[in-house]
Amino acid sequence: MASILAGDIRKGSTFEYNGKGVYTVTEFQHVKPGKGAAFVRATIKNVVTGQVLSDITFNPTAKLETAQVETRKMSYSYTDGEFYYFMDPDTFDMITLNLSQVEDALKYIKENDMVTVKSLNGSAFSVEPENFVELKITECEPGVKGNTATNAMKNAVVETGATVQVPMFVEEGEIIRIDTRTGEYMSRVGK
Repeated sequence: MASILAGDIRKGSTFEYNGKGVYTVTEFQHVKPGKGAAFVRATIKNVVTGQVLSDITFNPTAKLETAQVETRKMSYSYTDGEFYYFMDPDTFDMITLNLSQVEDALKYIKENDMVTVKSLNGSAFSVEPENFVELKITECEPGVKGNTATNAMKNAVVETGATVQVPMFVEEGEIIRIDTRTGEYMSRVGK
């Protein structure tokens, strides 16, 4: 079985943890204290039960056994308010997931967007949006002319309901590119 060093884990990494099952990383932080050795602090979620373990620490050189996770590209079809439906564009197979399985991805996906669905032993457990998405700003303070050289940021709400920090010159109605791995504004795309 393959392994990964704890220092190389990222959001979405999946591994077996202490014989307790397969977990995926939901948050992580590399910590380098002034005294003592560096370590990795993570929040991990059991892909089967949904159990969340917070503030788990790893030595960066510790080996974690990676889990065999299947991934496939699917299209987000629709929600009925309770469940979220995804379709395989090649076979037209539909899968249904609940809110806890898609919650993080919903900030960056709209109907018909392509996503990566992860599954373990044939059972889907999470959805990841593309690394970069383009979304329209539906709400933000008016742009300020000439305020392009500063690092000042403001909140903007995009069409999916997510709040993103954008530069002061970005205006409502513009389409922006967002890095979904960090939630950061990348650039303006157009109107």
